[in-house]
Amino acid sequence: MIPLLGYQAALLLRSHRWLPPLLFYGAVMAVGLQSGQPVLDSFGWAAAVLVPVAAWFVRVCVTNEPDAARNCAVAAVGPWRVHLAGVLTALLASTVLAVVGTVVVAAISDPRSADHRVDIPLLSASVAGLTSALACALLGTGVGALCNRPLLRSTAWAVPSTVLAALVVTVATGSPANAAVTGLVTGSRDGTVTVPLLPLCIAAVLVAGATAVACAVSARR
Repeated sequence: MIPLLGYQAALLLRSHRWLPPLLFYGAVMAVGLQSGQPVLDSFGWAAAVLVPVAAWFVRVCVTNEPDAARNCAVAAVGPWRVHLAGVLTALLASTVLAVVGTVVVAAISDPRSADHRVDIPLLSASVAGLTSALACALLGTGVGALCNRPLLRSTAWAVPSTVLAALVVTVATGSPANAAVTGLVTGSRDGTVTVPLLPLCIAAVLVAGATAVACAVSARR
């Protein structure tokens, strides 16, 4: 898998198709974040943005390869490995954004509660923020895996489905992404920090299942 991941990463970088989701992420972060805002609220915003961005990266990675090149890779290592490499590359790109976003938020935000009266440990808040961002990135990756090739091959179906699914998993009660973000916002009001480990674990299980389904279908098609 290591050579496949390197190949997919190089393909992503050289295609410049990473630029639109990156610009989208930067624009939404710039709109929603300001210096001096409560740190946990800012972490919640930064995490929620990663759901559609991660799904977008998956779409880029699983559709980026020319058909001839993909057929050669499939003949060499099998279709499910090729597809898995694309999904993992997208997840890696989203993880990089999660780390960078966490550093930026920690640097510009006010480590206090929503009313600016209770001090919040910046290190603990950063761990909670990064954990939430990773949970959202994982869930967005799962959305992208289910709403794009090979399950949905038509752009007319794949793009609206990805957008709608990303919105639903962000706002739906019971969603790991919603639970992680809500925990940050609630903690900001109360002046407490809770690391959302359970939402992260659930998101990891869900993305593993979604990726397994997509890889299994890719092997049949």
